[in-house]
Amino acid sequence: MMEQEVIEVKNIHVGKLEQRLEYSDEDLASLASSINRLGLLYPLIVTKDKGGYLLVEGHRRLAACKSIGYEKVPCIVSNGKDSVVKEIAFAGNFFRKELTAIELASAIKDALDNGGVSIEEVAAGFNKKPEWVRRMVAILTWPSDVQVAIHERVLSVSAASNLALITDDNYREFLISNAVLGGVTARTTASWLQAWRAMQPAEEAIKAKPVGPGPSRAPAIPQAPCFCCAQQFPVDQVSHVPVCSACIQILRKVGGV
Repeated sequence: MMEQEVIEVKNIHVGKLEQRLEYSDEDLASLASSINRLGLLYPLIVTKDKGGYLLVEGHRRLAACKSIGYEKVPCIVSNGKDSVVKEIAFAGNFFRKELTAIELASAIKDALDNGGVSIEEVAAGFNKKPEWVRRMVAILTWPSDVQVAIHERVLSVSAASNLALITDDNYREFLISNAVLGGVTARTTASWLQAWRAMQPAEEAIKAKPVGPGPSRAPAIPQAPCFCCAQQFPVDQVSHVPVCSACIQILRKVGGV
């Protein structure tokens, strides 16, 4: 059962249902300007909690209202069970706006850690398998330079997943730069990963985590970028020149990569 009320902003708290997503200053300012001109078109959804109200859905709208000095806002008060409240929060936070993969992964982890939902419930909400949820959360453990490229939408998650397995920070950064400039696919970054592993000592290459399974396809010849022109070539067409991390940095600066 739900009822609509006008509630004082000071009596609304976000609690554990808030998803820790990135609030763009530009997006928030635009939303605040719209609310200032037209009013709050869509009420917030809250539930009664300890003499006040717990915000279930509408975190950005509440932040925008606060930024323009709203003292009261229209709200729909849910008197449903905890499971209903969680489902409302889930739908509002995950499907109301297109999120980057990093935002989505962060929101999923926050829901699992603080929202009282299970991996199976999150998977069902997205109509996915539990393994998909685990893979999404695992993105948050990837190197920060890989996460930034994903968040800025300059590199797909599938292409980034291969680069995330490269442990040489300078070489990985070099490959990310080339991947962004060239708009490469996951197949290309997989070949880069294979080429990098081929340059490792045999015992390290054997222990390396394998590239995740994908659709069956003909074996690809591993490729690697030339350090001079940055073009991609099959590994048997480029010279193997051992280069230390310090020299890679120098080459990157000279080449402007």
